[in-house]
Amino acid sequence: MELLSLKEASEWASSYLHKNVTTSNIGYLIQYGKIKRINENGSTLVNKDELLSYYTSYYGKRELNWKDKLGDDLDWHLSFDYLKEADTTKHVHRLHPYKGKYIPQLVEYFLDDHTDEFKKDVYFHSGDIILDPFCGSGTTLVQASELGMHAIGIDISAFNTYISNVKIGTYDPKLLYQTLRSITEKLQLFVLNSKTVEFENRLLAELSSFNKIYFPSPEYKHQLRNKEIIEDEYGTEKEKEFLPIYQDLIDEYHIELNLENPSNFLEKWYSKHVLSEINFVFDLIKKIEDKQVKYIAGLILSRTIRSCRATTHSDLATLVEPVTSTYYCSKHGKICKPLFSIVSWWDRYSKDTFYRLEQFSHLRTHTFQKCLCDDSRTVDIQSLLLTKYPAFGELVKTQKIAGIFSSPPYVGLIDYHEQHAYAYDLFRFERKDNLEIGPQFRGQGKDAKEAYLNGISEVLLNCRKFMKDNFDVFLVANDKYNLYPRIAENANMKIVNQFKRPVLNRTERDKNAYSEVIFHMKDLLF
Repeated sequence: MELLSLKEASEWASSYLHKNVTTSNIGYLIQYGKIKRINENGSTLVNKDELLSYYTSYYGKRELNWKDKLGDDLDWHLSFDYLKEADTTKHVHRLHPYKGKYIPQLVEYFLDDHTDEFKKDVYFHSGDIILDPFCGSGTTLVQASELGMHAIGIDISAFNTYISNVKIGTYDPKLLYQTLRSITEKLQLFVLNSKTVEFENRLLAELSSFNKIYFPSPEYKHQLRNKEIIEDEYGTEKEKEFLPIYQDLIDEYHIELNLENPSNFLEKWYSKHVLSEINFVFDLIKKIEDKQVKYIAGLILSRTIRSCRATTHSDLATLVEPVTSTYYCSKHGKICKPLFSIVSWWDRYSKDTFYRLEQFSHLRTHTFQKCLCDDSRTVDIQSLLLTKYPAFGELVKTQKIAGIFSSPPYVGLIDYHEQHAYAYDLFRFERKDNLEIGPQFRGQGKDAKEAYLNGISEVLLNCRKFMKDNFDVFLVANDKYNLYPRIAENANMKIVNQFKRPVLNRTERDKNAYSEVIFHMKDLLF
């Protein structure tokens, strides 16, 4: 076994890989368990064979491959590739699906004032006030609470604000548990004698028999891998073969599917029976007297109905057309069906939400966090807080905001109101699509980029009025149009550092090398 010091390891790796490998790179591998630390007479050594094994492994080759494609300035330690999905979606961070959010560990890395061998500077401290002017689903607010910091969120979307405030709100756990259990029991009674339940049980039995014959596991997937079966052709053929069985059951039980001329999102994407269950639960929620319990129950219903839209499993995130019949599902490799009831999803998400809120209740600190529904370009943060939350407003007035950690929208990528259209229909929230910065519906042309640049600049100019001297601003962006140098200039700020991080496994289908930059900005005077 040949042992190397950190300096010797970096020199060997640089020679072996034909690229610069620093001692910090080796230190990262040790810190996150990629290779073992060997202590000898107070010195840190590593096993050369173990280092070689890492660089020839899947993870090592991926790191090297991504750096080849994205550049050697990639901060791989900011990939957080050592984390499991359960870590990046811990406690309340998975209360509701949301496109375009960053992982909590990224926020924690820049906010936390504990020492880290990769982080040379400390930017914030316990008791500071952090601002997120593009609050989204509230990740920054939640992590600030964990770290003993106060945090203000601002978002133009009423539903985004709603998600954030549910996550950081306080509640009576006993009352919440009893209320959710009561709604579940009433919903179960509501559907107990429904012909839809019997229909769905019959349909599931037929599907099980059919899939066992034509899509046996794991034989079917083995045949696909060996290209013995052409998936599209075979799937379409069996889909058509099962359709008469499905139609006979529809006719036998007189099942009513989607409305022919829907007038809104809910009528288009939900069957009549599913819609009746949604309305039943919503009526129960509206009668809840405790506001925070009502808000939590409403968010559970929103999460439930998102999962129950009449679409295929693979199109859940990007809706195409309503699906009202059985279909071949490429995600599961068999014939699947649309949903005809929300009962199981409501029950599952009720239990999951209660569990996650309870987890967070043991981690949160006695600090202020609140998300305001407003336009970050014009909102008077201090006055609004003094009006709605006086104690928090007084703190901001005297202490000022220490800095920003936020992820602004990207140019022409997401329509933030439209992604939750079902919730806007259900709750009757006011939509302010035209006030979004960089929405998808405006595209990525010259005018759209200029409007985006001006919008982000205006946000920073407005927010800095409420910030203390020598503030720190961190903005997470994939700046492929190189707009942020001009944004900083427009906001009378300067970019003092950039942290380029790989973004791993953005979606199930997209495994391509992709990075984003955390821009660190400060006032021009500092």
